[in-house]
Amino acid sequence: MNNQERDILTTLHTHTYTTQRHLSDLTGHSLGIVNRSIKNLTREDYLTPDLTLTEKALQEFRSKSPRNAIILAAGFGMRMVPINMETPKALLKIHGEVLIERTIRHLHEVGIQEIYVVVGFLKEQFEYLIDEYGVELVVNASYAAKNNLHSLVLALDHLSNSYVIPCDLWCEKNPFCQHELYSWYMVSDRMVSDTSVRVNRKMELVSIPQGDSGNSMIGIAYLVEEQARVVRKKIRRLCRDASYDGAFWEEALYENDRMTVQARVVPAEDVVEINTYEQLRELDEGSAHLKSDAIAVIAKTLRCREDQVTDVEALKKGMTNRSFCFVCRGKKYMMRIPGEGTAQLLNRREEAEVYRALEGRGICDRILYINPENGYKITEFLENARACDPGNEDDLKACMEKLKAFHREEIRIGHVFDLFKKIDFYESLWNGAPSVYRDYPSTKEKVLSLRPYIEDHVEKRVLSHIDAVPDNFLFVKNERGEEDVRLIDWEYAGMQDPHVDIAMFCIYSLYDKCQVDRLIDIYFEGACPEEIRIKIYCYISVCGLLWSNWCEYKRNLGVEFGEYSLRQYRYAKEYYRIAQERLKGGDGYA
Repeated sequence: MNNQERDILTTLHTHTYTTQRHLSDLTGHSLGIVNRSIKNLTREDYLTPDLTLTEKALQEFRSKSPRNAIILAAGFGMRMVPINMETPKALLKIHGEVLIERTIRHLHEVGIQEIYVVVGFLKEQFEYLIDEYGVELVVNASYAAKNNLHSLVLALDHLSNSYVIPCDLWCEKNPFCQHELYSWYMVSDRMVSDTSVRVNRKMELVSIPQGDSGNSMIGIAYLVEEQARVVRKKIRRLCRDASYDGAFWEEALYENDRMTVQARVVPAEDVVEINTYEQLRELDEGSAHLKSDAIAVIAKTLRCREDQVTDVEALKKGMTNRSFCFVCRGKKYMMRIPGEGTAQLLNRREEAEVYRALEGRGICDRILYINPENGYKITEFLENARACDPGNEDDLKACMEKLKAFHREEIRIGHVFDLFKKIDFYESLWNGAPSVYRDYPSTKEKVLSLRPYIEDHVEKRVLSHIDAVPDNFLFVKNERGEEDVRLIDWEYAGMQDPHVDIAMFCIYSLYDKCQVDRLIDIYFEGACPEEIRIKIYCYISVCGLLWSNWCEYKRNLGVEFGEYSLRQYRYAKEYYRIAQERLKGGDGYA
């Protein structure tokens, strides 16, 4: 029995038979296919001559019909900023109905009561579903660091004759059925460029080159046990490979250049995926979720109506914040919303003080609004800006010249960024838990032993950026069409030895020692005194431990930084050794 015949058989099971033309309309198959399928199904004893299903057909349905559903609802929904700070996408209310509740209601309508919801971000908000709808919650603790492949792996024991469903769909019609006979993956008939598949003439989903047009992927899938068995095995294998930490679960459906399941194509108007603030507004302009406090702040700052804030688009998630850009009256802006746990890490009043000190100096981007209480910040968007390439010599020279010019201004403010106090502070945020590194106590002791040498070689303390990393040096075109450098993101800035900024640039760039020495030579134009070079090595060790402790705190919040975190700890250990080797006991510090 092929899939066309399965479609005919399913339709006969769920609808009263009238004519073959009616069957053709219901299934989307031609009259010729309908006629041929009926003949084959009758010959193979799935249908009687009067087109009644036989016991053989009913047994086929019993073995392959849906048993349960798995809803994937663990992610941040980063593209939904500024909404998702308070509400997960699955719990958005559209036209008076909560998204995930609509999905559950559709499942109940076809008799599916066994429903597993994989949660992570704001997981507590889903708890009511247990009592109200009888679902089972499955908690994904690594939702912040990994994609939904690692959500589905947690529910694999239930994956058999199952629907797999993303949480962010508004389905106009019920997409589920009491009876299924084969595995499929749902796509839209709308052709788009940001997809990886298209439907061929055989109703197969084949891979396409990036940028080519294909069918929009909706994400609902049905897997009968035969395919589910293969998918379970493949997901377990992929999840053991760290290179798939960012993968979608659909990766397990591919074999060579195509998916192993059939396409199910639906009209674009039947299913709407809600990924962005703009898509929500388009679907339900009256949604209460559109009344975001961030949008209200924008409207007040720019003296516009909230509906004049358009083209809201999330930017890449940073280590500390979430940001999005938007357009108002034809001009583009950017808004920052602080990320998880930043209230404990940063003093927003001190940040506001820094921006007041920088105002009018041409050093940073233009700040239109900053709230010293919650950290919300609005800036003019720097069009066609590009970040510094830490591997490009010309970029490094321009950035170090900008950094040096800033340091020479010797700006003074009222607070200090004390490296050693911050190390202890970040450690205190672990709430008594030991470090994940077994030799942390001895590593910390060695790093702290560098303090006397550092303090004896500090020439001055001025306003320093502290987070002077390549991503925060932006190249923008000035009025003459020449590239100028702007230094952005000053939330860690404070009074400090300016040479700390050189160390910070190095460790964020994951430089090796040759690259470190090259950057020092660029900053000092080849004339760095030996004692200052050693001091910068010491700062690399100290700052490595500082950010390693910071990463451990963020890790406890579910935010993982992979290689960056490990490398910071390595800098702490390796540059302690390098500094000691250079000192050789001659200055009495070894």
